[in-house]
Amino acid sequence: MKYPLALHTDDGVAYGVTVPDLPGCFSAGGTLDEAVDNAVEAIEGHLECLAEDGDSIPEAKTIAEHRQNPDFADAVWAVASIDITPFLGKAEKINITVPRLVLRQIDDYVRTHREEAGSRSGFLSQAALRALRERDASTR
Repeated sequence: MKYPLALHTDDGVAYGVTVPDLPGCFSAGGTLDEAVDNAVEAIEGHLECLAEDGDSIPEAKTIAEHRQNPDFADAVWAVASIDITPFLGKAEKINITVPRLVLRQIDDYVRTHREEAGSRSGFLSQAALRALRERDASTR
């Protein structure tokens, strides 16, 4: 998942980092690059705590959505690409039945989006998580 990072600086050298989609997740660094690297570590630690508590992994919004928030008016934006798979629990093998045409479309998608989807299982897991998040958002 790609989490937007809002970076703030007073002196143009040291940066504080807020991860808007993960309330309470903050970081900092002496340089822009160090701040982004430290933010990745902070996000992974935050997601690990959420997983240990049995909480769901928050969906990342777009930078465009966050720019509308006045708290981030002066932010410099970056993105941290995080593999959330380790925070979803141990993998379990299942046997499912899928129509042949649907399976071919899934495999074609995975083949052309390898970095995003990873595998057939990864694609199906991501699609299921997206559907569950949409359901949760509609019940709020």
